[in-house]
Amino acid sequence: MLAGMEDMTPSRRRFLSRISIALSTAVAAVVGVPVVGFLLSPLTRKVPRQWRAVGRTDSFMVGETVSVTFDDASPLPWSGVTARTAAWLRRDAAESFTAFAVNCTHLGCPVRWLADARLFLCPCHGGVYNGDGSVAAGPPPKPLPRYPVRVRDGRVEILTSPLPVA
Repeated sequence: MLAGMEDMTPSRRRFLSRISIALSTAVAAVVGVPVVGFLLSPLTRKVPRQWRAVGRTDSFMVGETVSVTFDDASPLPWSGVTARTAAWLRRDAAESFTAFAVNCTHLGCPVRWLADARLFLCPCHGGVYNGDGSVAAGPPPKPLPRYPVRVRDGRVEILTSPLPVA
């Protein structure tokens, strides 16, 4: 009788180990597929771009650079107030506008406009940009990014996109 039980034990072990491996593989797939999908989704998702009105053309003076705010291109449902973003808008001529991102190309800190000096300054690491957005001094590797701007029905609109820092 003992001899018969010894013959059954290896096949039972083999069966249980195969079941264990199969269950472990199934659990890894159930957990791993969503994680991989989450990590790869930014590569396949198209980022929304929308024209956002930032004001009437007659509210901006020629030669003046002002801060304007608008809704982010891809806010998360729980973003709240942080879904609002900004740009520096300059009226170059009657129907010509230039919009600069407010974020420094060094590490993304917000830049401010000094009208008297006609410079954008980054207070975090001393980045300085000329009035046209080109780098004047400091660590920024690239000029300030620009947003496309259009005038439509007497309103100035900016083509939104995710933060153009990179």
